[in-house]
Amino acid sequence: MQQTVAIVGAGSWGTALAVQLAKKGHIVKIWARDDRVVNDINNLRENRSYLPGVTIPENVKCSADIVAVLANCQVVLYGVPSHAFRDMLKITLPFVPKNIPLVNLAKGIAAVKDQKEPNFKRMQEVFTEEVAAGEQHRYVVLSGPSHAEEVGRDIPTALVVASPDIKRAEYVQNLFMSANLRVYTNPDVVGVELGGALKNIIALSAGIAEGLGFGDNTKAALMTRGLAEIIRLGMAMGAAPLTFAGLTGVGDLIVTCSSMYSRNRRAGIAIGKGQTVAEAVKSVRMVVEGVRTTKAVRWLAARYQVEMPITEQTYQVLFNNFSPRQAVMNLMGRSSKPEMEEVALLKWSR
Repeated sequence: MQQTVAIVGAGSWGTALAVQLAKKGHIVKIWARDDRVVNDINNLRENRSYLPGVTIPENVKCSADIVAVLANCQVVLYGVPSHAFRDMLKITLPFVPKNIPLVNLAKGIAAVKDQKEPNFKRMQEVFTEEVAAGEQHRYVVLSGPSHAEEVGRDIPTALVVASPDIKRAEYVQNLFMSANLRVYTNPDVVGVELGGALKNIIALSAGIAEGLGFGDNTKAALMTRGLAEIIRLGMAMGAAPLTFAGLTGVGDLIVTCSSMYSRNRRAGIAIGKGQTVAEAVKSVRMVVEGVRTTKAVRWLAARYQVEMPITEQTYQVLFNNFSPRQAVMNLMGRSSKPEMEEVALLKWSR
């Protein structure tokens, strides 16, 4: 059945999903701030700024008028960075049709503004604070190993959706399922969100090691021990550990640490080669979620009393000007221990 889908944000991922939805026959309306992006999508059928080389079907329209984009839609996708999610909810919710699913595409953790002390929230928590009482079930998160550059070119991809309401998760699953996209549902919203966000920290660290000239052995160690950190924090925050063995955990970790499409990996490589963090982020020319996420997760690790040495050393490189090479040596020089902590093994076996 044909649906009308609104996409808030005309970045690479939102555009790639618009292409796939349009190819299924849905009507897609994208909101963009930049008049050039609006013109390129509507007249050139290409998003030259964020997804060059991908032809956008005629049933995708773009506008800078947010009210027009949201009018009569049956589902809204929020394709904005995690730090912009709250503000876009405030702007859009008055114009969104009642009771329709609202789908977050961002993989990050947001800082809470106007707080005397640091405070960070998952995207679901931000959503819960902004919607009216009783509407929390409308939230859906879409995640998984998915580079926009490949999805836009019809390369087969698997995704996962999670929601407090399984029927809404299944609705979004069916909305996207196609010959090119296979979508799974998962009830573990906490795990799906944390997997998608935390892997960006590990991708930064893997990129830094690569920029230093280290090899596959180092990257494999960082990915594996990074996954252990993700699981530890996830369990402390209420996630199901097996979620991290799926698409939002191992799957997204592999693709983000290994592909040159990965913004976080590319930024990490630049830092490892001697660029400042600001220079590295600028060279990527798109949002590098892992930088903000590293600060947020360091705070969460302290709050939940979870040991996360890779996150800690990445934080020191990003925010305290630590030498990347010394950070790697700090990790290698830690005291010996079993591969999996006894408590984690006991919890996993339940």
